[in-house]
Amino acid sequence: MTGLSVDHRHPERVPEPKEDYMRASVADRRAGLEQHFAPWQERRLEQVLDHVVERMPNRPFVVTDDRTWSYADIQDWSRQIARGLVAAGVRPGDRVGLVMGNFPEFVAVKYAIARAGATTVPINFLNRRDELGYVLRQSGTSVLVTMDSFRGLDYLDYLDELEPGWEGGAGRHLGDLRRVFVFATGQARRDGADYLEDLIELGRGTALPETMPGPEQPSDILYTSGTTGSPKGVLLTHDMLTRTAYGSAYSRAFADGQRVTFSLPMYHVYGYVEGMLAVVYAGGCIIPQLTFDAGETLRAIVEHEADDVLLIPTMTMSLIDELEARPRELPSLTTMISSGGYSPPWIWDKIREIFGQIELTTGYGMSETTATTTLTEPGGPDERLHHTNGRMRPAGAAADPEIGGQLVQYRLVDQETGADVGQGEVGELVARGLGITPGYFRKPDETEAAFRHGWFHSGDLATIDEEGFISLVGRAKDLYRCGGEQVVPKEIEDVLVGHPAVLQAHIVPLLDDRMGEVGVAWVVLRGGHTVDAEELRAWCSERLAKFKVPRHVRIIAIDEVPVTPSGRPRKFLLAKRASEELGRQV
Repeated sequence: MTGLSVDHRHPERVPEPKEDYMRASVADRRAGLEQHFAPWQERRLEQVLDHVVERMPNRPFVVTDDRTWSYADIQDWSRQIARGLVAAGVRPGDRVGLVMGNFPEFVAVKYAIARAGATTVPINFLNRRDELGYVLRQSGTSVLVTMDSFRGLDYLDYLDELEPGWEGGAGRHLGDLRRVFVFATGQARRDGADYLEDLIELGRGTALPETMPGPEQPSDILYTSGTTGSPKGVLLTHDMLTRTAYGSAYSRAFADGQRVTFSLPMYHVYGYVEGMLAVVYAGGCIIPQLTFDAGETLRAIVEHEADDVLLIPTMTMSLIDELEARPRELPSLTTMISSGGYSPPWIWDKIREIFGQIELTTGYGMSETTATTTLTEPGGPDERLHHTNGRMRPAGAAADPEIGGQLVQYRLVDQETGADVGQGEVGELVARGLGITPGYFRKPDETEAAFRHGWFHSGDLATIDEEGFISLVGRAKDLYRCGGEQVVPKEIEDVLVGHPAVLQAHIVPLLDDRMGEVGVAWVVLRGGHTVDAEELRAWCSERLAKFKVPRHVRIIAIDEVPVTPSGRPRKFLLAKRASEELGRQV
């Protein structure tokens, strides 16, 4: 590629000392964002990038240990790749698959697909052969850009089995797929295969489309990894993504030049929207990591002067453990969001003890809502972190004018009747607004089931207090009945993580001929602790009604817990394992 290469300590970015940052009020930082983006103008993703390049072309955008790419670099690189895609036959409205880790190339290819007027299908790089084949067929992907291998998975071997002879063109077994371009990560080059640099060469002299789809058209089809079953392709438009990304920067009050590090994959909304897309609105940069390692994350914060880190709770716990074992100063770190999964109550006080008075937030969201939709207030009382998932976050200029200051509006309804539930009562979260997906790609039945009377039904159970703060209770599909009594797994999980030896607990049902269903507790122990199943059952018996006490307790390693990219446990897989290991109870 061509373009300006800069050292990662770019002269345009003068880091503010932490105390200066913390003195700048949330309102002042939000006003700084509004100055450049209010009133709101609907734009496509690449148009937002181009808008920022006009103001600050040499600001760093993507920072790695080896090199930094400025905004102008990414603009130029993405244009070259986009021309290659057009030359390869990609037309506005086509789908382009992308299997790539958090490399700088992900950012360039993502913007390139937008410039070609196409829709990205970001694919989970942990998918195996059959999962990859399903997404490629179901999405109607016409061109695929894929790594050759990553983290022990060989995607070219998968393609050999799915589409023999794919190097010379595809289409016999994978539906609409015509071309594959390979991003080399270390394998020997495959004879006959086209590589990413070939795509750039192919595009030399090719013009970009003159007529482009509008911001209301799909930018991404993001496949849910599924907490309850097979993946569905969530449609996300340019307008949804740009508004939500701005809402992230606005609600968390990004400072000018905010520097964010994360290892959350950019094929998922957390790393993609809250990281890669959000920093653009503050002229900031991302410091993406390929895999999570607590020591490496802390090193990146120090070496690259990161202001902010995006975490799920298991990552937060690992950082705490690392800093307790090997303390170090993190002078640049001013903000942190820890969200996306269950957080044990003790974690917030521990973060304060270890990290001090940083701006700490948590929230709630999902792919269908274009990422985080609720948030605790930056600098707000820690009590809200302990007991809630925040309230509907403000979106500033990008807000939906029909719902007053937010992009997404929630209410709680009774699952059976659809009637609103009272304050403090448990109900299903339903949502509407400009941040809500129009539906699932080529799945009309699933779309119809998810939307009723104009509201998207999340499947999440929660309460809402008098100030609008939401507290998640669990997934509707996680509930089960033991002896006719309804059991809410989170209540049992909260009791179990109160035991000093327990780090995580995940409750799933198991069919039982006498009781209908009984509970199985999958328990992750804290480092250096041991405990037996009967001790944990006795712990529950002292604190819970008999029908809530799990019949079985199984100890599991943390890396054996199947999770979504945002850290949510895939409980249907734990239930399947329980059934396989324990069988139906007679």
